[in-house]
Formats: sequence, structure tokens, C-alpha cells
Amino acid sequence: MKTLVTGAAGFIGSHLCERLLTDGWVVVGIDNFDDFYDPRIKRRNIKGCLRNRNFQLIEADIRDSAAMDKTVSNGVEIIVHLAARAGVRPSIEKPLLYADVNINGTATLLEVAGKNKIDKFIFGSSSSVYGNNKKIPFSEDDNVDFPISPYAATKKAGELLCHTYHHLYGISITSLRFFTVYGPRQRPDLAIHKFARLIEQDKPIPVYGDGTMIRDFTYIDDIIDGTVSAIDKRSGFNIYNLGESRPISVNDLIAEIEKALGKKAIKEYLPPQPGDVERTFADVTKAVRDLGYKPNTTIQAGLVKFVQWLRQNK
Repeated sequence: MKTLVTGAAGFIGSHLCERLLTDGWVVVGIDNFDDFYDPRIKRRNIKGCLRNRNFQLIEADIRDSAAMDKTVSNGVEIIVHLAARAGVRPSIEKPLLYADVNINGTATLLEVAGKNKIDKFIFGSSSSVYGNNKKIPFSEDDNVDFPISPYAATKKAGELLCHTYHHLYGISITSLRFFTVYGPRQRPDLAIHKFARLIEQDKPIPVYGDGTMIRDFTYIDDIIDGTVSAIDKRSGFNIYNLGESRPISVNDLIAEIEKALGKKAIKEYLPPQPGDVERTFADVTKAVRDLGYKPNTTIQAGLVKFVQWLRQNK
């Protein structure tokens, strides 16, 4: 089968492309290599896929409807939409850009999917849609009408657009709410990567707030397993949490990174950042039931793998 993966050269996208190619899929990857972080990192991410004859890379913007239509009309059966302007804090600085890329880009792809009678569409959503939800763990049935960052609002908007196009065109659409994904190739601005790199360099790490914020860190292999299962198994309209369901505080995370590195951190405590949620904690009952999802990488084991990758890719 032939699938289109948007954001193919990103952290999650490149891992997914590799997995699909290993499983025998024909994969078309789309990425515009924007400068949110160094495009050379993304080109390294996708280098292995480019050696596979079943992979095609198209450099294009998801907002370009003509380019998307041309790509999808060439035999694509499934779309996995992972491309987005990412990050909570940067979205507060550039909310209009985030709305344009994340909402208009998603609408463009859904319109192309409807026009071309695509059977299945997978949307990469985010745990950020839960905002400061008071009930834990977070369930797919919880009210997500109160996002606290432009990024989170764009992801909620994307889910709503997905439901609309499922209703109008009968496309099977699954939205996957990813919970703080980490592992080899993680974006350099994200906490685990940033903390580990700074500790290695004997530089202070910024801790916003008192370090008691709780995050449900999820290893990349578990996320890819859940995503592939959603591609294979689901029809209709669905939303699933993909998390580890074993949250940890930022202070405890730093302690675990110190153990994995064998080095102590220099911590610089700073005021809390607008848009940061107090906690994330995934209830994965629905994903376990419907997708056979089975997250099995502890934060300790995942950090060991991440540190090994980091030290090999300085």
C-alpha cells in the first residue's frame, strides 16, 4: 500500500517512515524543511529512508493545495498527517503563523483527501489539548474546550476539522494525542534533549517553575507502535491517547537524566512560562482495548537509549 506521511523528516515522522518501509509500504514523505530548527538535522533524519527505493521525498508546504493534490492523486491510499508548527511557547510569540500552518495546512490536506476519496487519514494531535484539566489521568472523553496556548488551540481545531471531513466524506479518521514524545532524533528544543545536551556541556539547565510540573514522557518506539496499529486497525472516527501512563515530575526527570549521563546538572530555576500546563497523564485504556497498544519503555530505559544516541551524534 502507498501512504503519504507529512512532516516526514521530523522526529516522529522520520521514525514512522522507517517503520513503514520496513513493513513493506511504499511511502511518500512531504516536508518543507522550515527553519524552526536547523533543517540539516531533518535532512540527517531522513537520510536512511532516501536509500530505500520504496521511498519518495517531496519538498513542499502542506498549505500548497496544488502540490498536495498532485501528490495524493498519484495513488496514495492513506495519509498520516504529522506536519505542524510545533511548540507551546513559540506559539505564543507567533500565533498567526501557528494558526496558518496548523489549521489551514490540515484543512488543505483534508480537502484533498475528500476530493481524492482517501480511505484513511491519521492526524497527529497533542496532549496539550487537555489544557490544565483537573481530572487525571486524561481521558479521550474529557472536555478539551479550554486550551491554554495557541499551539494547543490549533490541535483542537485540527481534531474538529477531522470530524467535519469524516462526516462530510466518510473518510476513516483517527486523531492520536501524543504525550511528550522523546527518544533518538528528538527536537533539540525539547526538555530531555535540551537538558541532556546542557548537562554534557557543564552548562546550567533552565527549570521553569519549581520543577514539580508532571509530564507523561513517551518513548518514540511506543508511539510508532501505536500509530502503525491505528493505521492498520481503525475505521470510522476515533481519538486515542498515546502516552506511557507513568508520569514523572521535572525534578525527578532531571535526576534520571543525571543517572543516565553519569553527571550532575546545574539547575537554574526560572519563573513559570505562560502556556505550560501543570501536568499531563494519559489514560490509555481505550488505545489498549482498540489498538492493542502496549507502552513498555520505562523512562529509565528510554533515557539510556537516548543518551547513547546523543553521544554518538554530537
